[in-house]
Amino acid sequence: MRWIILAWIWVTAWSAEAATFQETFVVNPLADGWSVYGNSNLFAWDARNQRIAVTWDSSQTNSYFYRPLGTTLGENDDFSFSFDLQFSSVAVGVDPDKPDTFEVAVGLNCFQCATNPALERGIGIDPVNGACNLAEFDYFPDSGYGATISPTMISSNNQFASSFTFPLTMDPGALFNIAMSYTASNQTLVTTMTRNGQPFGPIKKTVLGTSFSNFRLDEFAICSYSDAGADGSILAQGTVANITIVTPPPPVNNLTGSIVDGSWVVQFMSNTNWVYTLCRSSGQGVWNDVCEPTPGNGTTLFLRDTNSLSAKAFYRVKAEWP
Repeated sequence: MRWIILAWIWVTAWSAEAATFQETFVVNPLADGWSVYGNSNLFAWDARNQRIAVTWDSSQTNSYFYRPLGTTLGENDDFSFSFDLQFSSVAVGVDPDKPDTFEVAVGLNCFQCATNPALERGIGIDPVNGACNLAEFDYFPDSGYGATISPTMISSNNQFASSFTFPLTMDPGALFNIAMSYTASNQTLVTTMTRNGQPFGPIKKTVLGTSFSNFRLDEFAICSYSDAGADGSILAQGTVANITIVTPPPPVNNLTGSIVDGSWVVQFMSNTNWVYTLCRSSGQGVWNDVCEPTPGNGTTLFLRDTNSLSAKAFYRVKAEWP
């Protein structure tokens, strides 16, 4: 997974502050950065009430109402997101051959993984067809064992980290706010909830195990998963509104460039979990690395073009996951 940062020869400034995105659905989201993958009939903009009407129907293919984050998050990044969720109806075991419960899901994922045609979210641990790269809120309505809230993180290679709080029912008609915050220093996902403005829960924390490898997240999505490979099924209707997402600053911050002793040098604030390379182009669309890949140090990083200057050149800084 790679995110390339363009940094042209003139000075480009980046904010070093965390990025906060808020969505109140005042305008049509499909004209404002949101998209639908899968069955569009499962999602509709409720313009009057400024929310998204959602049908979670496991009989249909994996479908998402999603928005790219504009960055890629990993296990070394702090992030958080929150949203309002209200059900109007919930039914599980709607498929007689799949009588158990199935999840309602909202959260962060990886677009490439989520849109894999072979993905079977309900299959659980399965490195071939199972889910990967997830940090999501999962709610399993009661099918006889108690309604369960399960904040879940899944690594790039299908390792699970989940917590299960039950019995805890999200009753139709009540307005729930869900807030989830991941802290990299202790690799813990904390979930807090309110019901009609009052505390609801508490919800157990989700802690990554010592063998948990990594994850890569690049979009926020309302997820209606297919029940392929699962023992349960669901048909639920409700709304999602008031989304807030907080992500770290971009991997290149406060970028400047200048000629020093006959060489082009850029300096910027770097992040420790990225590797940086200075690239040059003559303007023909071909980019060449002009320095060795350099790990970020969490402070100011200097990258120098090790080749002689040309009459005209464009530069960019390439930031990659190690």
